[in-house]
Amino acid sequence: MDLIERLRAGLPDGALLTDPDVTGSYARDTANFCAAGTPAAVVLPRTVEQVQHVMRTATALRVPVVPQGARTGVSGAANAVDGCIVLSLVKMDRILEINPVDRIAVVEPGVINAVLSRAVAEQGLYYPPDPSSWEMCTIGGNIGTAAGGLCCVKYGVTAEYVLGLEVVLADGRLITTGRRTAKGVAGYDLTRLFVGSEGSLGVVVRATLALRPTPPQQLAMVAEFASVSAAGEAVCAIMAGGHTPSLLELMDRTSIRAVNAMAQMGLPETTEVLLLAAFDTPDPAADLAAVGALCEAAGATQIIPAEGAAESELLLQARRLAFPALERIRPAMLIDDVCVPRSQLAAMLDGTTAIAEKYDLTIGVCAHAGDGNTHPLVCFDPADPDEEQRARESFDEIMALGLRLGGTITGEHGVGVLKKDWLARELGPDGIELHRGIKQVFDPLGILNPGKLF
Repeated sequence: MDLIERLRAGLPDGALLTDPDVTGSYARDTANFCAAGTPAAVVLPRTVEQVQHVMRTATALRVPVVPQGARTGVSGAANAVDGCIVLSLVKMDRILEINPVDRIAVVEPGVINAVLSRAVAEQGLYYPPDPSSWEMCTIGGNIGTAAGGLCCVKYGVTAEYVLGLEVVLADGRLITTGRRTAKGVAGYDLTRLFVGSEGSLGVVVRATLALRPTPPQQLAMVAEFASVSAAGEAVCAIMAGGHTPSLLELMDRTSIRAVNAMAQMGLPETTEVLLLAAFDTPDPAADLAAVGALCEAAGATQIIPAEGAAESELLLQARRLAFPALERIRPAMLIDDVCVPRSQLAAMLDGTTAIAEKYDLTIGVCAHAGDGNTHPLVCFDPADPDEEQRARESFDEIMALGLRLGGTITGEHGVGVLKKDWLARELGPDGIELHRGIKQVFDPLGILNPGKLF
């Protein structure tokens, strides 16, 4: 009760939630296999000062705090721990500035990605990071997990667009990192340190983001392949040839069939791999023709270029539907996120197929082929203990496969609870020790998002 009364003393009506039936709905993100505790309270601040009040109270009483965005994450990074304060930042949702001259936007963490994208588009500007959940996910959550998206092959991930931050530290102090200038190298790059830290170092309350001019309308094509190796060869040829597609995506046969079953899109179910490419250059048709020739040389059985923007969007919609389509196959799905060197993409897909056969599971794979970021999606029934165990074991084998191929355990989804053991394997004991030392500097009491990352 002391915690609740202290919190209430610095918060407006409606900002503090204590009803267990309500607070329980904030306990977790969308990840499977990730434990979640029971929060003592949920706070929905609207101002920086309210966030500072929460953190000062938490420090005084040694209470853990779990920062949250829209909880669309898939790693358990936003999951509550017992007795914590869930600090949901979704009400801090103002776009504070859009500056076409400096090409920046200044936003609060609760701004929805798609809302920002549309707002800057009205001024001829472009915010490239576009996670598949862009209609729901928040900029703060994107920063916390260093989110990616379909356009990463050309434009990069969230980290490339965060110029500066305002962050409330564990003890309630407010610091400013980074800049709003086009260039700046003063001091350590603390901004990059916070990006991808999953709320374990501080609470982001404002972000200065880089923008780009709006590119031309992209034009897409799809190439069909009878083998994974041929598709992998095509990806290597495209990237080695110096091409810069705005999108280069891959779907395996399982994903194709799932999308057809859900949306009746008429995708070719006899093919092993679909490769989708798009260009937003001044002459996208010429670029697509060049890439199409490379795909044919690698063994593509058919090349289908879109005739315009509407047909291009239809092709890309098939890729966006892969996740929800595969979710329909079994009652639950484990969304994996392993990034390998482009040259190892085919080996990653073949290895995942072998793992699916070994464990008698449906594992569909779609991928950001242009940067080697694969998403093996393990479909299973949690009501079947044997099948759930096989899903867990297959997940571990996929992680191990990615590391053996010279990759990383996550390219854009983050570590959270789901992959903390695997982070330790990837970084090694010295790397983990350094991470813990950094955490100690920013959060000496260990109250910020405990139990995540490491």
